Amino acid sequence: MNTSTLAPPSTRRPRPALQWLLQYAAPQRFYPQAGRLASGFMLLAVAFTALGLWVGLFVAPTDHQQGEAYRIIFVHVPAAWLSMLIYLLMAFWAVVGWVFNTRLSSMMARALAPSGALFTFLALWTGALWGRPTWGTWWVWDARLTSELILLFLYIGFMALQAATDDHRRGDRAGALLALVGVVNVPIIYFSVKWWNTLHQGATIRLTAAPTMADSMLLGLMLCTAGLWAYAIATALLRLRCLVLEREQHTQWVAHLPEVAR
Repeated sequence: MNTSTLAPPSTRRPRPALQWLLQYAAPQRFYPQAGRLASGFMLLAVAFTALGLWVGLFVAPTDHQQGEAYRIIFVHVPAAWLSMLIYLLMAFWAVVGWVFNTRLSSMMARALAPSGALFTFLALWTGALWGRPTWGTWWVWDARLTSELILLFLYIGFMALQAATDDHRRGDRAGALLALVGVVNVPIIYFSVKWWNTLHQGATIRLTAAPTMADSMLLGLMLCTAGLWAYAIATALLRLRCLVLEREQHTQWVAHLPEVAR
């Protein structure tokens, strides 16, 4: 067997797909791509959200138990889902940046945090609006509600820790540690209605069973979820561009960047 064409392990190049992906780990390469992606996702956000709200408010039938009050589900449920998913993504990128010392990963975690906090607040606020006509009160110390409130405090603590120091690397490490510890709260939120006797209703959509809602309700819910998810991606990318400019302001590539591109 002729092995003269095999390169030693130390000189082997990454696979083309991986090499293409790794080139965007550099802030100067990802910065222009983030701008183009943000514009596209913002258009998707407007389209999906508008269509989802139209289906949810005007096409979906009235619920036989809760009446018209249930329609807040088209904002409340996607916001609650995203509050948990964004936290997991934020913690993932924070830990990646901490372990591998990658600047863009830590900046991505910072960019996701405000969006996660916004959706957590939106989930709590719309939940209170929904709880008033169905439970007769704005707030109860229910396991699901309390753990969601703790999630909001975790987001705020993450952002506060990072803003408390001018040393970005130190702030990133502190935030990553808090994000990693706070991950345990996400399964508590999700499984709280199964683990404890709560007022909050169980999941209507399950991976192991057919949805217990009308098709038009499900369509509206999925469209709104896609729209809010696209919005979260767009705002995170726009925020990431600002962080890149802030942290890389003394580099040569930023100095040569046209003002219109900033």
